[in-house]
Amino acid sequence: MLRRIVLVAVLVSLAPSARALDGNPVAGEGIFQRICHNCHSAEIGVNKVGPSLWNIVGRQPAAVPDYAYSDSMKKNNAPWTATALDAYIADPRGDVHGVKMYFKGLADAKERADVVAYLSTLR
Repeated sequence: MLRRIVLVAVLVSLAPSARALDGNPVAGEGIFQRICHNCHSAEIGVNKVGPSLWNIVGRQPAAVPDYAYSDSMKKNNAPWTATALDAYIADPRGDVHGVKMYFKGLADAKERADVVAYLSTLR
């Protein structure tokens, strides 16, 4: 019985990660162009209001050269995994308090999964 409880707990904890990885990168690119592109570039070395998101999956936060990050983002030490990006895109200011990003967040889980899938292709 205890093993089943532990197994269920593990599966539930993995659900956000799996959801973030089930996205459609083609749909995600369209969402990125519509919502994110005004402030973020998908090109290496091109910063806008926000930093370039080229190669963001697996990257340490606040790691893009020549971008002035908030102190809050500089203190964020966890790498940008699919799960971390999903949580941040859902509510940037709630996920990392004190960030400069004023975007209210992307509430739709499928759209977030698609955006994260697209960001995963930027290598």
